Amino acid sequence: MDKGRLEAFSDGVLAIIITIMVLELKVPHGASWSVLAAQWPALLSYVLSFVYVGIYWNNHHHFLHAAAKVNGASLWANLHLLFWLSLMPVATGWMGENEFAALPVAVYGAVLLMCALAWQPFQRSLITANGGRDSLLAQAVGADWKGWFAVAMYLGGILLAFVAPWVSCLFYATVAAIWFIPDRRIESRIKHEQA
Repeated sequence: MDKGRLEAFSDGVLAIIITIMVLELKVPHGASWSVLAAQWPALLSYVLSFVYVGIYWNNHHHFLHAAAKVNGASLWANLHLLFWLSLMPVATGWMGENEFAALPVAVYGAVLLMCALAWQPFQRSLITANGGRDSLLAQAVGADWKGWFAVAMYLGGILLAFVAPWVSCLFYATVAAIWFIPDRRIESRIKHEQA
């Protein structure tokens, strides 16, 4: 199957997710710094979520660039991933409006966890559709320690949210920082194959 339709649909959904998140931000009523400062929780949660959606978009792009084709399993795995990503605006808004309270921070972490877990079948389906264990994608991904490290950090963040929500947020921000630079394994593997 041609991968273009999957990529175009995913790009559209991710663009809508970002649009919904920014529309959830309230316009400050007043022209002073104090009015703007009162909105810092919503702004901070938006920035973190924007970075996360950007990370998924970047890695999604890299994976599809390295894949020659997709199959039916890839389509369903992609929809599964997009479902969890589509919950980001709700989790982001709830966490920001409640100034990083314990339960919203835990739910936000749960959404991040489910996105990370949904990435795994998407990744595996593309590897399978493109030659399996000997494929370019399989070689580039390797053991995927970054992916499993992220899962562990999200689990820790969810549990810690009920004790120290700010520590949970630091866990989530740490994972974002680790993934901020697009996955170089795929880029370097593609360059190596083209040389």
